[in-house]
Amino acid sequence: MKRLLNALVLAAAGAALTATFVPSTVAAGEAADYAPRYAGYASRYSAPPSGDFASRVLNTHNGERSRMGLRPLRWNARLSAQAQQWASSLARRGAFEHSNGDDGENLWMGTANDYSPEQMVASFLSERRAFRPGRFPNVSRTGNWADVGHYTQIIWPETQEVGCAVVRGGRDEVMVCRYWPAGNVYGESVG
Repeated sequence: MKRLLNALVLAAAGAALTATFVPSTVAAGEAADYAPRYAGYASRYSAPPSGDFASRVLNTHNGERSRMGLRPLRWNARLSAQAQQWASSLARRGAFEHSNGDDGENLWMGTANDYSPEQMVASFLSERRAFRPGRFPNVSRTGNWADVGHYTQIIWPETQEVGCAVVRGGRDEVMVCRYWPAGNVYGESVG
C-alpha cells in the first residue's frame, strides 16, 4: 500500500513558524535501516547534470514557475546538503516534522521506491487546484492556506534557490526541499 504525506512551513517576519499536519508512518523499528538515497549534487548557482535527482526535481519546480511566468529557481548545494541532514535525522528518528530554520521548507513522505522525483514534487503542485492569487495567507479557495502552502512556496515570486534530498527510512522515503529566500510570508502577494 502506498503512503504519501506532506507538511509545510510558514515563514513570517524573519522567523519560521512550523505547522505539521500528519504524523509519521515510519514505525520505530523501521527507522534503523534508513539510508541516504540522493545526496546534494551541484555547486551553488549551477544547474545539476541532466538525468539525476537534482535535475529532475529542479526541472519539475521550474516547469510550474515557467507556467506562472516566474524566473526559474537555481539549485543550491548548501540547501541540498542541509535538506540531506534534516531528511537523515527524520528517517533515523522515524519522525515527520519541520526544522526550525530560516529557509522555506517542504516535506514529503511516501512508500520507498514507489515515487519518482517528479511525482514527489507533483504532490506539492497538486495543491494548485485550491490556489487563488492574493496576499498570503488569503490564497486558498478553501479558506485554509495550509491547503496550498507547498504550492505557494514553489511559486513564491522572491524565492530564487532550491535544494532537496531524499532519504529512506524503513519502508518510506522522506524528501526535504529547502528554499531561499523563504516564501509564504504574511501580507505578501503571490500569483
